[in-house]
Amino acid sequence: KLMKTIFDFESIKKLLASPKFSFCFDGLHGVAGAYAKRMFVDELGASESSLLNCVPKEDFGGGHPDPNLTYAKELVERMGLGKSSSNVEPPEFGAAADGDADRNMVLGKRFFVTPSDSVAIIAANAVQSIPYFASGLKGVARSMPTSAALDVVAKNLNLKFFEVPTGWKFFGNLMDAGMCSVCGEESFGTGSDHIREKDGIWAVLAWLSIIAYKNKDNLGGDKLVSVEDIVLQHWATYGRHYYTRYDYENVDAEAAKELMANLVKMQSALSDVNKLIKEIQPDVAEVVSADEFEYKDPVDGSVSKHQGIRYLFGDGSRLVFRLSGTGSVGATIRIYIEQYEKDSSKTGRESSDALSPLVDVALKLSKIKEYTGRSAPTVIT
Repeated sequence: KLMKTIFDFESIKKLLASPKFSFCFDGLHGVAGAYAKRMFVDELGASESSLLNCVPKEDFGGGHPDPNLTYAKELVERMGLGKSSSNVEPPEFGAAADGDADRNMVLGKRFFVTPSDSVAIIAANAVQSIPYFASGLKGVARSMPTSAALDVVAKNLNLKFFEVPTGWKFFGNLMDAGMCSVCGEESFGTGSDHIREKDGIWAVLAWLSIIAYKNKDNLGGDKLVSVEDIVLQHWATYGRHYYTRYDYENVDAEAAKELMANLVKMQSALSDVNKLIKEIQPDVAEVVSADEFEYKDPVDGSVSKHQGIRYLFGDGSRLVFRLSGTGSVGATIRIYIEQYEKDSSKTGRESSDALSPLVDVALKLSKIKEYTGRSAPTVIT
């Protein structure tokens, strides 16, 4: 009932009924499966074969119910992004939700949409394509490590914008106070003020609404406006934030603290930092500001300190370093590397190529190998 007050189910139905459109949703044997069957099949008319792993199971069918490229293997293969090349044409749109259905992943045919881009694209298209937002957005927000793609949309559309620490409670405060309509984080969580939590099913319906809106006059045409087309058009308008996250897990807690302390210390002399960067990669832009992120909540006045170390570059690129779990077992160091590209002739590059110089700078600037003894991260997202 709630979703019917938010979205135009009739326009999504028309899209799903089009012979040119195909769709696939992976419940990863979590609780989303129950909603998916009712919403996508019974209400919106998708065929039952478009649902994967939608029977909720206590052990998630032995899988790991994390909606990302690593764990949603079956969906990734079906969408044409797997290792094995299949002759079967992938669906136009694919999505997954996690075990408790709050996080989501969005895919096009042979195309992955990063969560940072997803929230920016939803915000940029919400007013036209989702009835709930027809009167405008109250504001938008992202977690600090999430890419600045949303910032550019907010600036262009003159929207109130908030950058908050990691943790959904910060979004909750803004939404309760009527200051934020759409929010998201790079760890696959996207949501709006219809509830106080991230919502995976809502995110899938938001994307279906955008695709339906972009194709409203085109369902009988030769070719649908695809997920990839929507993302490419977004990059052409707003620029592209190439983005990656390096996680170093179970590193020595003391060494991790020293590494972070050194990054903070370096911030007091940016001219030395820039000299070092020029030696590492002469083509990388200069750092124009650096800080340890701190947030004063505009709703309850609480202050959150030591939320991550930021290096902000003159061209809109960023390096962010965060430490978590400094227990006796070991710590996790997360490095977020983000290269902003405004030139639309350069927004179609391979992500790894575009990010390579900044990755080099991040690893050498932080001296991660010297401090941790690790020559490679545990996980790259």
